[in-house]
Amino acid sequence: MNLKQTGRFWFGGAVIGFAVLALTGCKGIATHGEREARQQIGTVKAAYRPNDRRPALPDLTTNSSLGDFLTYAMLNQPQIEAAYYDWAASVENITVARSLPDPQLTFQADIVDVVSSVMPGLMQQFPGPGKLRAQARAAAADSRGKYFAFESAALQTAYAVKQGYYRLWFLEEKIRVDREMLRLLAELERIARAQNETGQATLQDVYRAQIEEDRLKTEIANLEDSRFPLQAQFKAALGLTRDQPVPPLPGRFEATTLDLTPEQILDTAFARNPQLKVLEAEVRQAQASLDLAYKARVPDFSLGLMADVKMSPVLYRPLATMTLPLWRDKIAAEIAAAQAGKHAAQARLTAGQINLTVDFAGKSFDYREVNRNLDLLREQLIPKAQRSLEIARSAYLSGKTDFFNLIDAERTLLEFRLSEIEARTQRELVLSDLSLLVAGVPPANAPLLPTEQTTTKSR
Repeated sequence: MNLKQTGRFWFGGAVIGFAVLALTGCKGIATHGEREARQQIGTVKAAYRPNDRRPALPDLTTNSSLGDFLTYAMLNQPQIEAAYYDWAASVENITVARSLPDPQLTFQADIVDVVSSVMPGLMQQFPGPGKLRAQARAAAADSRGKYFAFESAALQTAYAVKQGYYRLWFLEEKIRVDREMLRLLAELERIARAQNETGQATLQDVYRAQIEEDRLKTEIANLEDSRFPLQAQFKAALGLTRDQPVPPLPGRFEATTLDLTPEQILDTAFARNPQLKVLEAEVRQAQASLDLAYKARVPDFSLGLMADVKMSPVLYRPLATMTLPLWRDKIAAEIAAAQAGKHAAQARLTAGQINLTVDFAGKSFDYREVNRNLDLLREQLIPKAQRSLEIARSAYLSGKTDFFNLIDAERTLLEFRLSEIEARTQRELVLSDLSLLVAGVPPANAPLLPTEQTTTKSR
């Protein structure tokens, strides 16, 4: 190769090289769904993982509010973190889906006895019109579904924290009531001994009191032992590992509030429930996949340019290819599969809406039932049981009734007081379920998108 040919070779190579460098610096045009998704994850990232790091967690003490425990859990729970990064990856996939394939650097040479031609070149593929946009819509819908999976994980964690909090709190209430009743039994045993010493009662009454005391002591021991698995559940809900200490229980009780009517709860559930939102995103993704399947009839193109740097002057060879979508049965199968996928997604959404309505009806009934039971216990049964115990105690002291009736009155009061605590526990759990899992209303300071952003439909 003489000096002139060498110059042409380097000139042609430089042209191709500059073309490659220019393409490597190119950026595609973001779609509406991509811009919206990036704005949304930026909003959440600022509160949840600024600079991809966990923000400072609240210090948990007995003076911490329930809101502090909820914030701690939502920022620390690894299941939420996993769902967040799944969402983050799906947002990046939108860019991948709407981008052109990578250009190809080509090289061709003709050789007989010597190299007669050297042709470096560049080739770019162009999917058929509308294909990249359909792929981007499908990826955006998938990303939206991943966000609501992240939101669902946050709400599930908040519910688990509340469940552990209420069960631990009311466990302490049960232990307190049992200990109060144990002190009462000790008093009844003292009365039975005094009655026995004066000949007004038999030693059997003392044994009955002792039997009740022993039974109640065992129940208290069982309740205290049940504290450990509940603490483990509460610790797990906060995202704490085995080697971390058990968190303290807040020193004051905070009830769940839900300032919505039943009709408003159901309307809110259909607007915000993250499970429904995931199913809605699946329908949009299926529609985008169907649009893409119809685009299979459209050919794809490739354009390229090669330069023979050994020719004088330099010979440029443009290249163009086009796919031929001839396999109609294959295209028809792709369209039919996409249509079936869309019908399945729509059916799952309808089934989810039906299930949500049924779940709401069941939880609403549970809430009304537990409120009626609480009213009955507080206003009727417990006051009457207390008066019955007082009457039985007076009657026993005066010899008008036996010790069995006195113990029975004590046992009835204890059962009613424990039932009242259990009903209060169920009421808080049902309210938490209605607000978090059914209506999808996040707790304060949750690292989630504002309501107006989650109800905006990606295009």
